[in-house]
Amino acid sequence: MKKKGILGGTFDPIHNGHIHIAYEAMYRLDLDSILFIPSGNPPHKREKEVTEASIRLSLVEKAIEKEKKFSVSDYEIKNEGYSYTYKTLKHFKAEEPLTEWYFITGADCLIELDSWKNVEGIFENSKFVVFTRSGYKKEELLTQKNLVERKYDKEIIFLDLPIIDISSTSIREKISEGKEVSYLLPWNLQKEIKKLELYK
Repeated sequence: MKKKGILGGTFDPIHNGHIHIAYEAMYRLDLDSILFIPSGNPPHKREKEVTEASIRLSLVEKAIEKEKKFSVSDYEIKNEGYSYTYKTLKHFKAEEPLTEWYFITGADCLIELDSWKNVEGIFENSKFVVFTRSGYKKEELLTQKNLVERKYDKEIIFLDLPIIDISSTSIREKISEGKEVSYLLPWNLQKEIKKLELYK
């Protein structure tokens, strides 16, 4: 049976932190590959301005073009309406029922999980993997992990990763201030962002 990871997100823009998480998850969980899924219309960002989906998709494609075990899907971008995780996972499980899917997400999502739509559907169609993020204490996360596991009678995989404190928000701010960001991005992305005149 193949084992594949799904790493979803706004990716506005994708950065080295995302690449780091993808590799760590792939190695630690012995996954065959990682599928990046840029969100089309994320319900948790209704009040925020998000860069056009097709541009975010092209940036992910550019960032991973030399990574043999990484791929990207436009599934959420092509679908109308809000992007709900349970629908995405149900789709890929139906497409590849013999694949063991691992949904990889951050500590913030674990804390907010009860506000997500159809949490049972997420657990039904994937193994739920949570990685550490800055701003969250490990003890707090493990307590929440235990609460969620008991509530839904499912196991959550906890990845205690070295924290690389990079955020898309800080990258956008630095670009708008004319600061250097090449050290935060995949090697070929800064040139693309400049060409598209993004985040100014």
